[in-house]
Amino acid sequence: MLIETEVTPNPATLKFLPGRIVMDAGTRDFATPEEAEASPLADALFGLGDVTGVFFGRDFVSVTAAPGVDWTGLKPDVLGVLLDHFSANMPLFRPGSAAGISVPGDDATFGEDPADADIVAQIRELIETRVRPAVANDGGDIVYRGFDKGKVYLQMQGACAGCPSSSATLKQGIEQLLRHYVPEVTEVRAV
Repeated sequence: MLIETEVTPNPATLKFLPGRIVMDAGTRDFATPEEAEASPLADALFGLGDVTGVFFGRDFVSVTAAPGVDWTGLKPDVLGVLLDHFSANMPLFRPGSAAGISVPGDDATFGEDPADADIVAQIRELIETRVRPAVANDGGDIVYRGFDKGKVYLQMQGACAGCPSSSATLKQGIEQLLRHYVPEVTEVRAV
């Protein structure tokens, strides 16, 4: 089995492509070892000691190294964990723990005015069709969290969370795109 590795805009994060589907639907972000207990794979990656984040996308796993950790030493260990997991066809999540898994929904974090339903639908469509696929290429995801008085609230996940260029992506990329197609959008903010 060959696992390809790609760099991401976040120097602390590498994207690993096992050549198979990782998540059938949705994504899953693990920001702590406690959250990772729901997944044998995420738990094993955090168990390496130098990992501070694991993100499952459709066909990739992004792994974030602790500050100051050199990827030359960590990368072979991560590849070993991934190879063992996928070669053995182990489950992504522990059986019986699905009820305890907290997967962020698409529900807005911020109260939305029902009069803005058409605007929100346009924003969500642009995020799903243009933003999320591009961000997934970089090993991350962006989740819609709300629209209030011209401001769009988005949550960055995976390689995008903590990335030095994430604010530029939000302001120069996503904000410009949304403002172009949805004139009611005045600003994009990360939550």
